[in-house]
Amino acid sequence: MRRVLLLVAFVLASALPAAAQYPERPLTIVAAYPAGGMVDIVARPMAESMKKKFPKGVAVLNRPGGGGSVGLAEVVQAKPDGYTVILAPVSTLVIHPQLNELPYKTPDDYEPIMNTIAFHPLLAVREDAQWKTVQEFVNAARANPGKLRVATPGEGTSSHLNLEQLMVAGKFKVTNVPFSGWGESSPAVLGGHVDAIVAQPGELKPLVDAKKLRTLVAFQEKRQVLYSDTPTAKELGWDAALGTWFVLTAPKGTPAPVVKYLHDAAKAAIEEPSFVTLMKNRGVDIVYKTGEQSRKDLWKEYKDHTEILKRLGMIKK
Repeated sequence: MRRVLLLVAFVLASALPAAAQYPERPLTIVAAYPAGGMVDIVARPMAESMKKKFPKGVAVLNRPGGGGSVGLAEVVQAKPDGYTVILAPVSTLVIHPQLNELPYKTPDDYEPIMNTIAFHPLLAVREDAQWKTVQEFVNAARANPGKLRVATPGEGTSSHLNLEQLMVAGKFKVTNVPFSGWGESSPAVLGGHVDAIVAQPGELKPLVDAKKLRTLVAFQEKRQVLYSDTPTAKELGWDAALGTWFVLTAPKGTPAPVVKYLHDAAKAAIEEPSFVTLMKNRGVDIVYKTGEQSRKDLWKEYKDHTEILKRLGMIKK
């Protein structure tokens, strides 16, 4: 009995100091999309602010590929010690595991720390494109099924699913051209290799302001403040308004005190006036949710997207 008690005491003594001394190493935030994309745009200022709580530093590591699933797959298999986390969009968290064989399947296979931001994508073309309105673009697509090519940040992303829903609702067909993110898709549309692009408001804004791109339609219920002249798919009678949100996520099994520390540091970061202003200027909303609420919402999104994916014929189950 005494040996059992000593063993228990030893285990507790080895575990408690690790949490108590956290953080004693640098934190890595994985951004599962290329540099310059929306995940990267959110992760870097957040990381900079979180350095106040991480004396050894906070690094952002870009791990693009598979619509974010490559980076998330690495993180869910990482040691759950609180030193490797990921800022992941909802599509990566709940859509991709329904389309592919991945080391994570459901929202119970990782640890949501908190939600950070939310936004809706838009469809855009080059400023000198022949289509001045989305109706003209749709009519051209109807007349030439599959000929027009539209860039998205990957198969199964919210941007891709919005495009698919728009095609169903508008009764037209274009070819989806998946890229790893904005860093690849923006040169493609600017160079004329694709005809249009579905991208996030913050990614599009600099090129729209520079008169290089023009937005045709927004995938949301109400008009985007920064794009008040751009109609929504909903107001034109097309049911396509899937938003996305970014969840700071840790490997399953990360100790609760460590999750709380990460949560508190990240929450303080997204409340920084400079961060709030940056997001506002990019058409992004700060949408804070606890880890517990995020998991509930992720489960709802998981089930809702199962129905959407079935309807689009992307999964058969």
